[in-house]
Amino acid sequence: MSVSKESLFLNDLYSSWLRRSEGMDLAGQRDMFEEWHLPTIEPTDVTYEEVTANGVPATWAKPLGAAEDRVIVFTHGGGFVTGSRFSHRKLAAHLAKLAGVHALVVDYRLAPEAKHPAQLEDCIAVHKWLRTQGYKAEHTATVGDSAGAHLAISTVFELAGMALPIPAAVVALSPWLDMEIKGLTIESNDAVDVLAKRAVLEMMRENFLTDLSEATDPRANPLLRDYTDFPPVYVSVGGYETLLDDSRRVVELIEKAGSEAVLDVVDEQQHVFHFNAGRAPEADQALNRIAQWLRPKLGLA
Repeated sequence: MSVSKESLFLNDLYSSWLRRSEGMDLAGQRDMFEEWHLPTIEPTDVTYEEVTANGVPATWAKPLGAAEDRVIVFTHGGGFVTGSRFSHRKLAAHLAKLAGVHALVVDYRLAPEAKHPAQLEDCIAVHKWLRTQGYKAEHTATVGDSAGAHLAISTVFELAGMALPIPAAVVALSPWLDMEIKGLTIESNDAVDVLAKRAVLEMMRENFLTDLSEATDPRANPLLRDYTDFPPVYVSVGGYETLLDDSRRVVELIEKAGSEAVLDVVDEQQHVFHFNAGRAPEADQALNRIAQWLRPKLGLA
């Protein structure tokens, strides 16, 4: 199978990041990662609104004609240290438009200024706010990419642990879950993954965790969780990703626990290839499959 030439835009962007990042401080890296929006074509017929959800900055993406009482809570990737609601706004809007729902893109606090579990605390605050706004948990899904997918999964466990209603479904795009960084594809896909190299993951982990011992804490490592009675999960990942094994392992855990999980591996695609939404067929088709799966989970025909 050969990839579309349009999908190579993301490859080129990632390659430029690695070249430019040598010797760059964290502030510079954050500025650079804001370019994550560049591959994504602006979706039509979507309006945006800035809000503060229980003290957490967020952006609404509201597609024209979407169900106003259904929502995906989108947590952005970036290794917990980079990324924002602005870098991911268009990607979230594409999925929201395809699913016919609203999306709330969350700007949780970043590490290292705010270490784990500050990010989870912000996500919980957002879900509590949504309940006060009339959005029901059974009409809510958590969605995220990379580190944001970690939060999309972990938020469900946090809510359940607080005896609060949990979302109806979870979507994980190219999830980074294993804080021990010991997946088999870390090495086997190193030559073909342009961005998510071991050194990059280790740097982000160091910023995220207060101590390396937390890498085996289930709150920081969703691969150490018990997925009994977990809501349905859809995992979409590129075949060239060093983090591919994280996706395989979490789906195996969910299925062994008797819950529903879908694993969609798209051949020869890079980390969060979904950023090519509106540009490349691989991204558009993957997002459409997710949307078709998600709609009935949120009670939509």
